[in-house]
Amino acid sequence: MAQDRTALRAEINAQYIREHVDLGMDGTDRLIELSHQWNLAPTLETGGVIVFPHIGVAECGHHVAAAVRASLDSGADTVIVISVLHAFTPEMDEARIRVAQGGDPSMEKFWGIQGTAIPGPRQEWQYDHALMSWRHFWRAETARRGVVGPRVLERYPNLAGGHPENLPGIDELAREAENAVIVSTADPFHYGIGYGTPAAGALAPEEGGLELAREGIEEGIDILAAGDFWGYNQHCVEAMSDARDAGQVFRYLRGPMKGEILDLTYTDSSAMYNAPRPTWVAGALIEWKSVD
Repeated sequence: MAQDRTALRAEINAQYIREHVDLGMDGTDRLIELSHQWNLAPTLETGGVIVFPHIGVAECGHHVAAAVRASLDSGADTVIVISVLHAFTPEMDEARIRVAQGGDPSMEKFWGIQGTAIPGPRQEWQYDHALMSWRHFWRAETARRGVVGPRVLERYPNLAGGHPENLPGIDELAREAENAVIVSTADPFHYGIGYGTPAAGALAPEEGGLELAREGIEEGIDILAAGDFWGYNQHCVEAMSDARDAGQVFRYLRGPMKGEILDLTYTDSSAMYNAPRPTWVAGALIEWKSVD
């Protein structure tokens, strides 16, 4: 992607704000009602994880709302949201490339976990769009219920590099997770001309692309379920999944789990990247159930 990353980050954030305004209360309520097709609170109550996408809200808002509702229905006092941290500066992107090529994450200044109430110089999470729709539906659903809701901790791991157990702050996060439910976010498949896919043979979502996305996402689920953290890191590089760090961390925290795609959708991102179609991102609602 040739665009300036800082400018792209600002444009994406502005687009999310526009999408939420356009959705309005009626649209938000409609997507919340649509989310009732899934009852995911029992998964969280038994130590599992719900992963929701952060693509366009019109396409995935019901997935986000399902995770919000499950978190509230679980009765937990604390909800931990393990989020993607997008590499929206050249320095962050270069660090991610070095780690993917086998470099030592501990040598990188971006190595660690950022988030709410975590002090320190690394506060890039505050400019990330990954949880903007989560916050939108959280506000809407708690207002609908007339509740304040449990405490929400946003956590943004970065540069796990196949060893989430070594991330600075992971022990504290593990302690927090003992009495909390965990949800996470991911857009696990970026595809098309705007993302570097050769134009010849590039597939539109409705013409085989979504089947390809499903195969790729399920491959990543299998790798992560096996606890192969480095293999998952490299899978995310190849599949252009933004969940390489978030996935490693929630799998490390919760231990053995089995993942399943509950629903799959996509957003056309050709305009965002000023690229020809097909240029799109697949998002999935994924349920991770704890196993013995």
